[in-house]
Amino acid sequence: MTTPQSIEPQHTLLTAVARLDELRTRESLAGGGSDQEELDRTQLLELLALSEVVARKAAYGRQLTVRAAREAGASWSLIGAALGTSKQAAWEAHMRWIEGQEAARGRPGQIGFDAAQAAEARAVAGDPDGD
Repeated sequence: MTTPQSIEPQHTLLTAVARLDELRTRESLAGGGSDQEELDRTQLLELLALSEVVARKAAYGRQLTVRAAREAGASWSLIGAALGTSKQAAWEAHMRWIEGQEAARGRPGQIGFDAAQAAEARAVAGDPDGD
């Protein structure tokens, strides 16, 4: 069975996007006078799972960049503006990500944050009103 968990270890963000793009292109060209065959059920399920993998990897990368921006001195107002949201919403999303990383610790196939790493991440995040 194709699931995001089963295919995620096989892909970086770039390879997942490339495969997703390949399958989407084939799907869009199928039919309509094209000689491209329609995707079969396995390929369609792979397309769905890859969509989730790309979303997860992009979200993880976004939060790493948020953390790097904070370490570089960016305020939550600037980070929120860069994300097209409020400073509070950006901070809350980042705090949820930290909590998720802490919860992932020890799960099979996951690395996650230990208590010290989570505390460090929270310290870097600071308070959105402290900017």
